[in-house]
This record gives sequence, C-alpha cells and structure tokens, in this order.
Amino acid sequence: MSAELTVAAVQYESSQGGIAANIDGHVQALEDADGHGARIAVFPELSLIGYDLSQLDDEACWLTNPSSQLAEVQAACEDMGIIAALGAAVREPDGTPRLASVLIRPGTIPLIAPKTHVHGAEQHYFEPGSGPTLVEVDGWNIALAVCFDVAKPSHAAEAAAGGADLYAASAVYVVGEERRLDLHFGARAMDSRFFALLANAAGRTSLGQSCGGSGVWGPDGHRMVHARGTGSEVVSALLFRSVLDRYRR
Repeated sequence: MSAELTVAAVQYESSQGGIAANIDGHVQALEDADGHGARIAVFPELSLIGYDLSQLDDEACWLTNPSSQLAEVQAACEDMGIIAALGAAVREPDGTPRLASVLIRPGTIPLIAPKTHVHGAEQHYFEPGSGPTLVEVDGWNIALAVCFDVAKPSHAAEAAAGGADLYAASAVYVVGEERRLDLHFGARAMDSRFFALLANAAGRTSLGQSCGGSGVWGPDGHRMVHARGTGSEVVSALLFRSVLDRYRR
C-alpha cells in the first residue's frame, strides 16, 4: 500500500468531430499528466465527444467496442504506466446505453463506470447505473462519479461506505456555478473524510461556457489545488494517506 498517490484532473476542451477527433488530445493530456508523475488522470464528462447531447443521434459518437476504439489511449497508458478515466457515451454488449467514465488501465480491458444520476435530457439517451464504481490504485480506493452524482450526498456516502479514499468526478460546470462547484466538492470531501477530485470540461459546451475550477479538495473540505483558467489544463496533486488518517481519527 502506497503512503502517497499523485493524481491529475484534466480540464479538457473537446474537439468537434467525435471520438476519433479527440484521441490525440487525450494522449497528449496523458503525457502531460505523466510528466507530473500522476498515476491516474481523470477527464471531464463526455470528454471523448464534448457535452452536446445532440451528437448522440450519430452512432459514431458512441463507444461500442472500447478496446478497439480506444486502442491508442490503451497503448499510451501501457507505455507510461498511467491510468486514464475518460468521459464517454457507451453501448454495453447487451445494448444498454450508459453515460460513463471509461477506465483505461495497463494490462487489462477497459472498465465501464456508469453515471448513477442521469437527469434532464440525458434520460432520453441513457440508462442510470446502480451506484459508484470503486477501483484500487496502488492500495488507494478510488470511487468514480459523473457530474450530477456529486450533487447527491448519498452517492458519496455510498462510496465512503465502500472504503473510498478518493472521490474522482468527471463533470461539466459552467459560468455561474462556481459557488455550487466548490460547495459540492468541499462538502463531499469533508462529510466523507476523503479526497475529492474534479475534472471539469474546458471551453464552451452546449450548457454554456466552462467556469474552470478543476482541482482537488482535502478531507477538511478545503480546495488544495485548482486550474488557473477555463481552458485546457492539467492540474496535479500529491495525496498523503497520513492526512486521511489524521482526519479519520
């Protein structure tokens, strides 16, 4: 079990053109995160196409065979020894549509971590998941969340009950939601005594202009690091297990 873990929140502005148009950008961001020493890099909600649900009428914007469609990202993760959590629209083998984080790890197949609390227009396209997905990285338990999941305290509480040390969320927060963003992540971290990470979309989305704010919050509810602006940026943080132990006592 590692006493520390370096993580990266990738504030990423998706390109138009669907999945294929965003592969190189994801690989470049992973190279940046690797340069920071990160073991895991988390991307925003729907990072592989951008948050514009009208695109989902085009089947080319869906992941149907992640191992094939994300082969270049998988190869990059293998080369660097880094883990990537990408945002995607996924059709599972049985056809179930998911809004999900897709975890790419060296030496294994992609893992689909569905959004639990799909809402609004998303309900037309996606089926909800059943709760947070937890994965282990160097002895740290990481719970994956997607956007509106963070607005539901029960989601983080379930992650904490499952032993989460880090609550890592892919999201889209826009101008005017800065206070909401900070309250969500500060409260989830403090209530559950874990670290919380936000990878927010950069640039413009169909919901509006990003407010930035990607970063990491400590178990005391205070923001540790944050993005400098609203454009593409990699924000890294070194997490110490001793900090968790102190607050959990």
